[in-house]
Amino acid sequence: MKYIVVLGDGMADYPVKELDNKTPLQYAKTPAMDYMAKHGLQGLVKTVPNGMPAGSDTANMTVFGYDTAVYYSGRSPFEAASMGITMLDTDVTFRCNLVTVSEGGPYEEKIMLDHSSDEITTDEARVLIKDLSEYLETESIKFYPGISYRHLIIWDKGPYSWTLTPPHDILGQKVKDYMPKGIGSEIFDSMTKKSNKFLSNHDINKKRVARGLKPANSIWIWGEGKKPLLSSFYKKYNLKGSVISAVDLVKGIGMCAGMDVIEVEGATGNIHTNFKGKAKAALEELKKGNDFVYVHIEAPDECGHRCEIENKYKAIEFIDNQIVQVIKDEMEKLGEDYKMIILPDHPTPLSLRTHTSDPVPFLIYQSNDEKESGSDTYNEFTAKETGLYFPEGYKLMDYFIKGGK
Repeated sequence: MKYIVVLGDGMADYPVKELDNKTPLQYAKTPAMDYMAKHGLQGLVKTVPNGMPAGSDTANMTVFGYDTAVYYSGRSPFEAASMGITMLDTDVTFRCNLVTVSEGGPYEEKIMLDHSSDEITTDEARVLIKDLSEYLETESIKFYPGISYRHLIIWDKGPYSWTLTPPHDILGQKVKDYMPKGIGSEIFDSMTKKSNKFLSNHDINKKRVARGLKPANSIWIWGEGKKPLLSSFYKKYNLKGSVISAVDLVKGIGMCAGMDVIEVEGATGNIHTNFKGKAKAALEELKKGNDFVYVHIEAPDECGHRCEIENKYKAIEFIDNQIVQVIKDEMEKLGEDYKMIILPDHPTPLSLRTHTSDPVPFLIYQSNDEKESGSDTYNEFTAKETGLYFPEGYKLMDYFIKGGK
């Protein structure tokens, strides 16, 4: 038996007026998922534990089958692992976004306009981070470039008592109530304000504005953490696993769990990603002998943050016809028995432009054990109607792999 996870990041939502009061998952044309819904099993799962932030870190850890109360040490350390950064036990890591804030006035009065600087290209971002590091780095605080707007700061022997806010949680709001708080916050406060002055005058941003794009005119620091210590996925489930994602966070979780991390050309983390390439990579991993593959697609989440209604339901359609259908067809050709679970990590409602901790719908299909579920489609409401619910979300992976109650 082969096991396949297809995770549409932020795919769950609320009804949208412009979509005939349907959620994007309801509105999208998803024949492959609908077939699996009719012959599979649906339910709801609580992926964000009570008291934890509604982030992709806690939610994806839960989906992987790890209890965050035991294993969670912050978001950014997983990103550091994916980027090949060796952390010391004394290191504290931070996510460093390149963001767009409004112009004019004191920094505290600025408005968070875009958490991704119009999804700045990696090439542009690397130049900005390199130049920023020369301007802002200290002996103990170092900058590390990542992908697009997602970068890292590591503070050796830094303080580990912070109140930090993700920038996607405060879109359209003044930043003054969300500036870094904690021991050493004056250092990050100063760095953030200096970055704004430095980046606003950078040639790359001047060229971006001339092209009608938002400038990456500030850093925003959040997502603190320490070196993670995940147990081995193989020892936990006796399955050799692979992770396919464009996002350092998810790749880092897989890496720390001892799984293979597969790079896919053209995987971007937005709607322009190489959907079919991810499906083909998953199939190659299964053909070469791995038993488990985790295919993560960021696109619905980014569309939710950016309030792109049409792109969000189209991203779901791409997941259906370029990933789910492609994998299903090829596995049938191979005559290989498989189980597939399809789910979001968390909702990213278009109306809120940020994550929520609401339970999310999951769909499980087993190729050699088709059922007649009575449901012709997969969405938030058909999943809820089944009455199947996992309040401790990390137990869903046990159920998916091992079966039982």
